[in-house]
Parts: sequence; structure tokens; C-alpha cells
Amino acid sequence: MTSTACVELKDLQLNTVIGTYAPGATIPNQHLLDLILWISPSLVLIASDGMEHVFDYDPLVIEIDRLAQDGHYETQERLLTRIVEACARHSEVESIEASLRKTPVLENSGVLGIRLSVDADTLKEIRANLKPSN
Repeated sequence: MTSTACVELKDLQLNTVIGTYAPGATIPNQHLLDLILWISPSLVLIASDGMEHVFDYDPLVIEIDRLAQDGHYETQERLLTRIVEACARHSEVESIEASLRKTPVLENSGVLGIRLSVDADTLKEIRANLKPSN
């Protein structure tokens, strides 16, 4: 039997501005992120308690917050791409599932979003194309 492990983030409300809307259009007031980062089980099944034994996701959450507030985005897709790239900078991450959605969509109802799954091969390609971080 193969073991798997993940770090799971759900319903993170991002402080961001996405899209351009016509007068009278419904403007979403919430943008929510779900993120599953598949990692080695050895980073979860630990023999002793200590941050040096696990994947420290706190810096990544801080970076996601910074990216969300990094100006106006025309599309959800661009912000999600930048979030996936931020995740790719962490070698512990083996694959990614991400979802970004906005609400309301029409007449104060509905949720509309995008979902992306990034396997190990695609993650390798993303990493090869990353520019050095500042």
C-alpha cells in the first residue's frame, strides 16, 4: 500500500481585486482559495515534534496573501497561476490541487471559480521556468 500526505487549506478569503465589471453588474465581494499540496508522508509521520521535521506552510500562506494584494487582476486564472508558482518554489510540494472562486455571481447568489490540478511532471516544468525569487 502506498502512503500519501497533503497539506490542505480551505476557504481562505483573499483580500484581492479581480475583474472589470459593467455598471450595474454584480461585483463579487469574496474570493476564496482552496489548496491541497501533496507532500511526502515522511513530513507528516514524524518521530518527534518539531518544525524541522515538517513542511512549514506558514511562509507560503504569507506569500499567497501578498500575491493576492499585489494589484488588480483581470482574471482569476492569473492569480491562481501566481499562487501555483509560489507553491512550486517549495521543493517539498510534489503535486498541487488548487481552486479559486468568487461570490456572488448574479443577484447576490452563486459561486464561480476555476480548479487546477498540477501533477509532478507539470510541476517540474513550472519549476524549470521560474525566475529567481527576490
